Amino acid sequence: MDPRLFLADLEAKPASLRRLASALDGGDVWRGQADRVDRVLLLGMGSSRYAAETAALRLRAAGIDAVAEYASATASYPPGPRTLVIAISATGTSQETLDAASRYRGSGRLVALTNSPESPLAEAADLVVPMGAGIEEGGVACRTFQHTLVLMLDLVARLTGARGDVAGLARRAADATEDLLIRRDDWLPAADDLLDGPHGIYALAPAERLSSALQSALMVREGPRRPAGGCETGDWSHVDVYLTKTLDYRALLFPGSRYDPPALEWLRARSATVLAVGADVAGAAAVIRYPGDDDPGVRLLTETLVAELVAARWWART
Repeated sequence: MDPRLFLADLEAKPASLRRLASALDGGDVWRGQADRVDRVLLLGMGSSRYAAETAALRLRAAGIDAVAEYASATASYPPGPRTLVIAISATGTSQETLDAASRYRGSGRLVALTNSPESPLAEAADLVVPMGAGIEEGGVACRTFQHTLVLMLDLVARLTGARGDVAGLARRAADATEDLLIRRDDWLPAADDLLDGPHGIYALAPAERLSSALQSALMVREGPRRPAGGCETGDWSHVDVYLTKTLDYRALLFPGSRYDPPALEWLRARSATVLAVGADVAGAAAVIRYPGDDDPGVRLLTETLVAELVAARWWART
């Protein structure tokens, strides 16, 4: 793991996303999976599971039985011919995911979503869907996380029949990502200062984009090795609010939840520092905006870059 190479991986995000968009334009990357399924089981660990949770929620909202499972769970849905199992691992070597996938070999359709098409996970699968994120030289799953989200959205569109323009969304996210990268000297020093507290950072996001909060916290833990947590905005008032009374609380808020107001009321009352990303928030110490941030899809694919760049900055200082 190398902070300079991690930064280079982040800087390569726009070009990588545009290549993925071109691949989506070129055809159905999910071709070969079963067209009729009773349920969808998404398996993964870490950022792979974060992205899978987003897809599972969207599939359930469309009436499809779907769950994103910890690959380390002892048991989940039983194998069956009408169960679509998608095992997600950027390296294709995550032991928990390999173990979970082995339970479903030979029944239904086992799909590997991986950045390593020649990995053990790919060898075990009936169908391989490449992430196409390129090698992450910094050793941190950043582009692969973003690509997993895009491919999960494409899967949702395919299974629900609502064939939205996922490739177009990926290009808009590439533009937004590029804008944040180009303008980083304007916003990153302030973001660094606001989030650089003695007790870590705490990211909040709506359920539909919970992956943004979880991935942001992971980037801070994985690179600079600082304390960080991610929480769903509504749940925050039940499980995380207590820390605001005793800590120098630094919140990274991804707005968009109907439960933003009660969380912000507590944060203001206890003089917490709030950095908002993607929308104007009254009382926030600073707000970071970017093109397309009024589109929830663009937000989902873009907003974690703020924490990633802050993490890269802190990591380089160590």
